Amino acid sequence: MIAWFTVAQIVVACASGLLCTVLGLVGRRPSDLSVGTQALILVLLVVQVVIAIIAPLAGNPPTGDLLEFWVYLVSAVLIPPAAVIWALIERSRWSTVVMGFAAFAIAIMVWRMNVIWTVQVA
Repeated sequence: MIAWFTVAQIVVACASGLLCTVLGLVGRRPSDLSVGTQALILVLLVVQVVIAIIAPLAGNPPTGDLLEFWVYLVSAVLIPPAAVIWALIERSRWSTVVMGFAAFAIAIMVWRMNVIWTVQVA
């Protein structure tokens, strides 16, 4: 995967996680900002899906287990919409905190996907 794109995804996910967690802990319900950061994470993950489809065709195959990579990627794509839908249904400050923890989980998943794609030896 492209290193700068992976770093950008991790930075956005961590910033979103920090923002949502702080907003939730100070008592804010889900706001446009917290939902928007989750949407940005989702857009970056969809771009990563496109890159993961095109990269092997361009001569950059993964070095690790492809099934593990796709399980992480599909799971990561499903988490932001689920967190936002739940937060908007519940409308509590704790649902905003959960969106923050979901963003941190996605940052870890993106890092693991990068390791699978570039570092591991098949």
